[in-house]
Amino acid sequence: MATAEIVSFEPATGAEIWRGKTGDVDDVVARARRAWPAWAAQPLATRIELVRRFANEVRKDAEKLATMIARETGKPMWEARTEVESVVNKVEISIRAYAERTAQRKLDSALQGTAALRHKPHGVLAVLGPYNFPAHLPNGHIVPALIAGNAVIFKPSEKTPATGELLAQCFHRAGISAAVVQVLIGGPQEGQALVAHDGIDGVLFTGSAHVGIAINRKLAANPGKIVALEMGGNNPIVVWDTPKIEDAATLIVQSAFTSAGQRCSAARRMIVKSSLYDAIVGEVKRLADRIIVGAPFDEPAPFMGPVIDNRTADGLTESFVYLLSSGGRPIKHMVRLQPGLPFLSPAIIDVTDVAERPDVELFGPLLQVVRVDDFDEAIAEANNTRFGLSASLIGGNAQDYNRFWANIRAGVVNWNRPTNGASSAAPFGGVGLSGNHRPSAYYAADYCAYPVASTEMDQPRASIGVGLRSE
Repeated sequence: MATAEIVSFEPATGAEIWRGKTGDVDDVVARARRAWPAWAAQPLATRIELVRRFANEVRKDAEKLATMIARETGKPMWEARTEVESVVNKVEISIRAYAERTAQRKLDSALQGTAALRHKPHGVLAVLGPYNFPAHLPNGHIVPALIAGNAVIFKPSEKTPATGELLAQCFHRAGISAAVVQVLIGGPQEGQALVAHDGIDGVLFTGSAHVGIAINRKLAANPGKIVALEMGGNNPIVVWDTPKIEDAATLIVQSAFTSAGQRCSAARRMIVKSSLYDAIVGEVKRLADRIIVGAPFDEPAPFMGPVIDNRTADGLTESFVYLLSSGGRPIKHMVRLQPGLPFLSPAIIDVTDVAERPDVELFGPLLQVVRVDDFDEAIAEANNTRFGLSASLIGGNAQDYNRFWANIRAGVVNWNRPTNGASSAAPFGGVGLSGNHRPSAYYAADYCAYPVASTEMDQPRASIGVGLRSE
């Protein structure tokens, strides 16, 4: 039987940039299982030194890696460079997180021996990466997993395999065995086989809720596998009393349209106080009208590039039309800017009068606006979703923010900051359909090793003081 191929295309041009054969899941897993014990037996200091070397390899190859990210995702070159910086910075953050979250502890007691807390790696972990941050997000799983002593099988998105391959080469050049970090090229079929494989001890996933739920369902009867799901959001940005209309509009545009809206933490819904509506919506539209949409290397540099492919662009334009036909009022139309290529203009639509607003993650530059009259209504509308990843309050006072923070259901809650751009030095995750309570970023250490509690004495010593017949 002929081996299938995965082909990667540049969203901005439609040109083919990479082609490769799909991998053999059984072979890749068997190789990882053979390599894992020796890697886990390495001193922690050795594993840390090797991931630091990896960071140096990424620094050396930074421009090459950024260029590939820009070509393969369509994001502007300036943004691709910031992604590479995040890959490098993740290493020291992960080292600190491992020391803090999985530190060894001992408590001595003369009569009871020693109580110890140490951590062990799970074994072989599957990392399933997304296309929107094809280096940074999987790297956020891979580096903590390696530090903890796991072997890793990384399946990049079938839309961004070339970036995944370049990232893995940096690990290998750093001296980490090509069997300890492997890339599995493939599509959904290979991903499903990897998740279900008996030789996999855990699945670390970033992607859509649809796929994450399927993984959760598949592994529901197998509690022995650690599963960490990061599944995106239908994120609200609430705009309340503020005199700083231009600043508020800038934060909204950054939240909704950075990365062409292809961030799990992007603002999907703007909930605005009625008395501010005209001023805020007018300023957001003026700013959105000025956004340059272009190819990664265009001059002047674009604010945002295309979405990942034509199928995605078609789905987003269809969603805009659906909202229009359901009672939405267009503020800024979504337009296909180039025939045959997935360039979209940023779009804004008032959905206040849409009777049943769809609670889905529209993964692109489409901002829905809802008008409300009071703050309780704003919070209720913000929480009117099965997701719960990110939420921001723009404006308001300290008391308003305290109410917002206390009542909003989200894992990232901000005040006068965008919904996106979370720090890797903090945990990143959500509730509801946004995740399964295993936040990543700084807390990734938590799911890369399991705690082992021990009581220890150098000689057996014991007595039973009650309940025995005399000799």
